[in-house]
Amino acid sequence: MPSQDLTALDAHRLSADIHARHVSCREVMVAYLARIHRLNPSLNAIVNLAPDDGLLRQADGRDAELARGASRGWMHGLPQAIKDTGHALGFPSTAGSPLLKDALPAHDSGVAARAKAAGAIIIGKTNVPELGMGSHTFNPVFGATPNAWDRAVTAGGSSGGAAVALAQRLLPVADGSDLMGSLRNPAAWAHVFGLRPSQGRVPTWPATDVWVSQLGSEGPMARTVRDLALLLSTQAGQDARVPLSIAQGPQSFLSDADLQGTAALRGLRVGWLGDLGGHLAMEDGLMPVLNQALQRFAAEGARVEPTAPGFDADSVWRAWLVWRQALAAPRVAALLAKPGGRALVKPEALWEFDQAQGLAFADFMRASELRTTFHGQLRRLFERFDVLALPVTQVWPFAVGERWPRQIAGRAMDTYHRWMECTLYATFAGLPAISLPAGFHANGRWPTGLQLIGRPLGDAALLRVAAAYETASADLLARRPAEPGPAGLRSA
Repeated sequence: MPSQDLTALDAHRLSADIHARHVSCREVMVAYLARIHRLNPSLNAIVNLAPDDGLLRQADGRDAELARGASRGWMHGLPQAIKDTGHALGFPSTAGSPLLKDALPAHDSGVAARAKAAGAIIIGKTNVPELGMGSHTFNPVFGATPNAWDRAVTAGGSSGGAAVALAQRLLPVADGSDLMGSLRNPAAWAHVFGLRPSQGRVPTWPATDVWVSQLGSEGPMARTVRDLALLLSTQAGQDARVPLSIAQGPQSFLSDADLQGTAALRGLRVGWLGDLGGHLAMEDGLMPVLNQALQRFAAEGARVEPTAPGFDADSVWRAWLVWRQALAAPRVAALLAKPGGRALVKPEALWEFDQAQGLAFADFMRASELRTTFHGQLRRLFERFDVLALPVTQVWPFAVGERWPRQIAGRAMDTYHRWMECTLYATFAGLPAISLPAGFHANGRWPTGLQLIGRPLGDAALLRVAAAYETASADLLARRPAEPGPAGLRSA
């Protein structure tokens, strides 16, 4: 089978072919490495790539296991790269910071360990914004990762390298993490699926705190919903080291029947929150594309109803800032303690640290109480709706040389992440949320996504809805980005 065909296969099909011995793990690795060496210099999506000879030896070992009738799992022989905010033995965990560029971990992170246990071969890391902060993947260690569809604009972030590697077929599936849309935003701008699981569904380890730091969640990204569910099944499951992880072992989140047809959309009640009654600044052209995506739901029998949010978005934003600053400040403080630390930390991270210095415990508790109220308000919306819909992004991909959007539609952004406000609601409520490919800018080069938020612990139900949407949107999802050339993007 030609190498180009191998990298074009969806992960579940590639896994089936490996296990049927239609293709060897070595052939798969050769195909992916050839594509990475050809395209990654222009994309900068995968960093700290391991040497070819060592990766091929691992692939040969996987083939030998299959020859003995042994398989480690569905990822047996699949190349995988770990987001550079996480840990994989043998690879530096730089988080894009010059203060961490040589930091070698002592252990795999939880998602890396579970991917390895399922048979994956870790080939490197995927690029991130410095310290994972800000939804724009650039840093002083590796540079910027441009968009998979247009190298002049951003890939988003913080799982930007993962999204670009996935969209350009440098990886069959990708892992990421999401605090303020870091799986959802880059997935939207890459025209792929990104899932932020329910709080605790995918335990984060290692962690310096396992009781309070519950805003961030690791999760899957994929080109198909079947692959998304498969990777989630590998990542999910209780970890005794993470006491607030969901007390449920690995499971299948989709059945074969769930992947047939659009029945899950018939009668589905979709609460369309839109721009929250004008609270969210939205760049021109986004809302018509999102409305077209919602019409796909309606055409299959879903009931899409515009609805008021039922919460005070200004109060939620203020409480969010308290939580984010309180959790970010200790991470930044550890770097500031290093020689020359303050000069080598990005200004946005310094801002989070400096803002947190005036926080009192009473401030944090007030914000936590408001968060509790907000969670109840969203639960009440689910008495009327099965899913809530929001934009994934409030802007189109912006110039790769710009740090962050200073204004949207004439409205000034008062923080470096205000332009991502639409992603905080699922996070703050601990609810699962998925980014669905929704369509493109009129120029045809910039994708965007529709965000669906599910009920508490409703990951499987959300994936069933996404699978039905995928079936109903086959024409849209068939679009693929052109391959990058030395001077830009050219036809694949």
